[in-house]
Amino acid sequence: MRFARLGPAGSERPVAVAEDGTYLDLSGITDDIDGTFLASGGPARAWAALDSLPRLDVPAGMRVGPPVARIGKVVCIGLNYARHAAETGAQPPAEPVVFMKAADTVVGPDDDVLIPRASTKTDYEVELAVVIGTAARYLDSPDDAAAHIAGYAISNDVSEREFQLERSGQWDKGKNCETFNPLGPWLVTPEGLDVPSLRLRSWVNGEPRQNETAADMIFGVPHLIWYLSQFMVLHPGDVVNTGTPAGVAMGLPNQPYLRTGDVVELEIDSLGRQRQRFV
Repeated sequence: MRFARLGPAGSERPVAVAEDGTYLDLSGITDDIDGTFLASGGPARAWAALDSLPRLDVPAGMRVGPPVARIGKVVCIGLNYARHAAETGAQPPAEPVVFMKAADTVVGPDDDVLIPRASTKTDYEVELAVVIGTAARYLDSPDDAAAHIAGYAISNDVSEREFQLERSGQWDKGKNCETFNPLGPWLVTPEGLDVPSLRLRSWVNGEPRQNETAADMIFGVPHLIWYLSQFMVLHPGDVVNTGTPAGVAMGLPNQPYLRTGDVVELEIDSLGRQRQRFV
């Protein structure tokens, strides 16, 4: 099942997305798609009511917001594709590399992204995002992870490489700039998804840049959720960005970083497509 949130920032309306692309109003079931909705069986209630949900007439050009509201935290995994680690000059890590993004970096999938003041190295990163559905703490094994996953979405882990790597080596400085985490367009529940086979792609101004599958991850989704639960509680509505494939600007010789007017597009099989203008 696919969920989305439509409307101006701060006033989004929760909807389900039918197979034919029409929007179904969820406001009779929930006031929003958030951790409370996910943890209380909201997706199952929406599925049970699917045939009776009213259809919405959505005007062309209606803004699509992030598919999850009131995110508590965004946990990110670095260097999780071997070719990406190689293009950055790093060895594949023995354990997941973990860093955080503030929840207020999250914007809609097609919202403009702001290049920070004094930035010279703003970069794109298509990533598979995992949305947590029930609290995960000290899981016994990766086999337990699936029970805690509400669904999946596309994430762009936008990064400023100078801030990240050349300013005392503190990754958070290059990851938490305003608008640096477009998310969506949909939250897709796990039923029927073959996650390792999902292909991640990105384009800059129409030029292909990234193209790998989730099977190329060094640490797969079940391992990541289990691993993170040993160090923090993952709450309903939290988001885990699982790493980016090779092909980012940092790893491409003679490719410029993002500049005003550039357009970045991102796609993951079954999860939809994003398009951002950098301003």
